Amino acid sequence: MPTDTPASPAPSPHRRRDAQGASRGVYARAADPECSLPGGRLLEEIRAELRRAPDPGPATRDDLAGRAATWAAGERQRFSALLGQADDDGTRDALVRRAALACAPLALMSGAWLQWLSSPATADEPVALRVLTLYADDVGAGHPGASRGSAYLALLRRLLLSEHAVPAARLALDQRIDDAAFRLPGLLLAMSRRPEDFRPEILGADLCLRHAGTPPALALVRDALPGTIDWPAVDPAAARAEGGPTGLDRARTAVDALLADDPEAEPRVIAGLAWALDALRTWSAALLAELDASRDPAYDMAELMRLRAREGAVYHHDFAVEGRSLSAWLTECRTDPAPLLGVLSRSRLVKPGRSAASPLVNGLVSERGPMFRVFAPEDLTVIRRWIDSLPADGSGAAAATPVPDVEPLRLPSLDTAPADRGRAPADLREAYWMLLNRAGTPALRGWAVDYVRGWLARSRHGIDRVDTLPGAWNPAGLRPWLAEQHDLHGQEFAEGREAPPAGRAELIDSTVQLAPLTLIDGSWLQGFTDYEQAASEIGFSLFETYWDELGNGEERLNHPLIYREVLAEMDVKLPPTGSREFSRWSGFRESSFELPVYWLCVGRFPRTFLPEVLGLNLAMELSGVGGSYRRARIALKSHGFSTRFVDIHNTIDNVSSGHSAWAADAVDTYMAGVPLSGGPGGRDEVWTRVRVGYRSLNPPAGFLARQAARRAARTSVKEHRHV
Repeated sequence: MPTDTPASPAPSPHRRRDAQGASRGVYARAADPECSLPGGRLLEEIRAELRRAPDPGPATRDDLAGRAATWAAGERQRFSALLGQADDDGTRDALVRRAALACAPLALMSGAWLQWLSSPATADEPVALRVLTLYADDVGAGHPGASRGSAYLALLRRLLLSEHAVPAARLALDQRIDDAAFRLPGLLLAMSRRPEDFRPEILGADLCLRHAGTPPALALVRDALPGTIDWPAVDPAAARAEGGPTGLDRARTAVDALLADDPEAEPRVIAGLAWALDALRTWSAALLAELDASRDPAYDMAELMRLRAREGAVYHHDFAVEGRSLSAWLTECRTDPAPLLGVLSRSRLVKPGRSAASPLVNGLVSERGPMFRVFAPEDLTVIRRWIDSLPADGSGAAAATPVPDVEPLRLPSLDTAPADRGRAPADLREAYWMLLNRAGTPALRGWAVDYVRGWLARSRHGIDRVDTLPGAWNPAGLRPWLAEQHDLHGQEFAEGREAPPAGRAELIDSTVQLAPLTLIDGSWLQGFTDYEQAASEIGFSLFETYWDELGNGEERLNHPLIYREVLAEMDVKLPPTGSREFSRWSGFRESSFELPVYWLCVGRFPRTFLPEVLGLNLAMELSGVGGSYRRARIALKSHGFSTRFVDIHNTIDNVSSGHSAWAADAVDTYMAGVPLSGGPGGRDEVWTRVRVGYRSLNPPAGFLARQAARRAARTSVKEHRHV
């Protein structure tokens, strides 16, 4: 509505709703695959956020789930109707782009809150296996770039909106996205980093999101671009394969498994569901109002001007408009864009209703103009649309429509160093027990880094004098070398085939001493359950390997459970792996924890120690194929024990299409992207790190090697103190 003194338009959403960027800060921090969130006060702050949801009363889980589905269906209709009200292609395009960006923080990480709900402590528990089955579906296990988030990334790329989308933590830098869009996924990701504290709430929230399905605002985008992407892949409730279980079915199964194991968790599941539903409703209502307001070109223009006002104010002190410098108008624009829009609409820079004739988007921004490249192409589209909407009689700029506020996340402890760093493990057994779970204290994290560095220093000692991986990586890849190693394993087996198998007592003892290692099978890869790692070009096969080690969610194929069956045949019954009693069990020797603790430590750092993990993974998967697994089979069979554990490993670890082949391919994929240049970060240095990781499965134990480890540990401690 024209006015001589325009009312103040709504400030740009991300500035108004979350002045300190708290919600996007939580999102960025929690999206880091090596994120370690403190306990203590932060946990209570998260619980306080969960309690912000209105009390659902006596509603059951099914009641709330039904409300989520009904609400989402109605909300989708409202967003679709909004698109139908768009009166031109420019408005439709603006609505589509805004909706796609607004949904990006949630949709790019769809299912990521489940990423740490399996751990070495729970690797053989039904609940963890049901959740891992659901999660493997979300990340598209076995294929790179096949996660639900990857499907959404294809949409952003189609719309040319993906500049900040990879990795997801960079999304927090995209100022086109309202801070409110980060609130729901930010808290979910934060909870995912403390899975032992919030498992029921996470599964309740996940159930809500599955019942709601595709974020309602995307109905508008889908209506406009129906065949652009794989829309069922974006829908967390849908099946990933035709005729297969749906995401919603799998989520229900996971919650049922949790409540069968712990019926008292039901109120916490309901609390998570209620919070997620309230957060969805609040965010969606504000987004609907924002999109409705953005149909008015003045809304987009006000937001753009406010975004660019700070930098622009530096340059325009000598350009006067209506008695004031443009710099003064721009300075005022940072808090109230309306006056600037008014003076621009009346200035000689703008021809109301005729953007093609307006200097602001023509001569001034041309190659020879003083504002060349000041505005991006999408910015110029916003400005032209606003100019064309102005009344031709010059009666002035209309005010933009206010939209609802959305509360930011309030997790101040996330950005402060914890007062209590916790304590480091007293010995290897305690370290094993503490490292079995995903979360930990700063002291435990520092201890784990020191342990890895010391172990790798041992592994690096004298590496050029031993036969490990080739001295240099060949661009032809590792498959030929892998075949040679398999031939050697076969030859060694043939040469020693007539040797008598180990005695019964010796066999039982070795099987028992390997239990701390074998019952956490795959734990060196636990970092690759992280959402973006699990779907990456390098990490997808590492996640699939981890998924295989745990039996693809099936108890009968779960490697820790199969190993326990062998132990039971030997009359050995161990405490649960995740219990303190397991690590303190008197039948284990201290040395039996050295390698398992290394696995548990290095698995926490999938980026910091990526080359070493790739080398270790190759060594581990190749270690028994064709040789030691076959010898172990003979020994087990000779004493009447099941050979199933070694049989299954000898097949799935094969060098043609199994874990060994995947491990070699992951190394090759990684190395192909490393620059040829020498020095830090160059191919030679990185390849040495891979070789060290390969050797770290069986590092030297001599005096000089252990001295190297001690020196590395002392250096690491000094670095921690400096930090």
